[in-house]
Amino acid sequence: MSASISLKGKVALVTGGGRGIGKAIAKRFAEAGADVVIASRKLENLEATAKELAGLPGRVVPMACHVGRLDQLENLVRETEAQLGPIDILVNNSATNIGQGPSLEITDEMLDKIVEINIKAAIRLVRLTVPKMIERGKGSIINISSIAGLEPQPQGLLYSFSKAGLIMMTRGWAREFGPLGVRCNTIAPGLIQTDFSEYFWKDDKYRSHLEQTQPIPRIGQPHEISHAALYLASDEASYVTGQVFVIDGGMTA
Repeated sequence: MSASISLKGKVALVTGGGRGIGKAIAKRFAEAGADVVIASRKLENLEATAKELAGLPGRVVPMACHVGRLDQLENLVRETEAQLGPIDILVNNSATNIGQGPSLEITDEMLDKIVEINIKAAIRLVRLTVPKMIERGKGSIINISSIAGLEPQPQGLLYSFSKAGLIMMTRGWAREFGPLGVRCNTIAPGLIQTDFSEYFWKDDKYRSHLEQTQPIPRIGQPHEISHAALYLASDEASYVTGQVFVIDGGMTA
């Protein structure tokens, strides 16, 4: 599929783009010709990724940004537009997964942090980018949720609630922005082998159970998410909005 899809002339912004799923999506977009800004807090990770992806048809530009800070998000969008042009594709991928454990042990600080990173950052970036997409009559928002937003993650109430919220925001934005030319979709991965999810896939008991019960008996890889993101970002998906693309090896089946 990816070989026939072009994003030439498009500008994409991918948060959490220095590693894992975000890095894989940035690579796929750049291979298809898009110019891509990758953003996260750690500039060294971003610079290493940009160096690794140099030479692809599209440019990959690293920009440090704490997505929980409004002023840094405003600067991120401003600098992206100044260096590359209007943003056509927004990928809300940055996330945190704090507060693993019993729900009665959740603190206000944990709640504030999960909302700040997993919910508020996406709302703010949509607010900062979508008005200009609407002016041009086109754009694609891709939110990276999780199957934890469809089924409760054991000992992970905060993460599940935040990812469920992202799914509902996707559907709301799809209804609101669709008539104005802007599409919004969600990808809900299962267990993907990244640094972010190592709490689960490094757990021998959990991994063994997954491999014995999941229809596709292995852990997913970041590039397997990037193909769906490329499709949703492209004009090939011009009639697709408000959808949740589950990529989980059949776990939720």
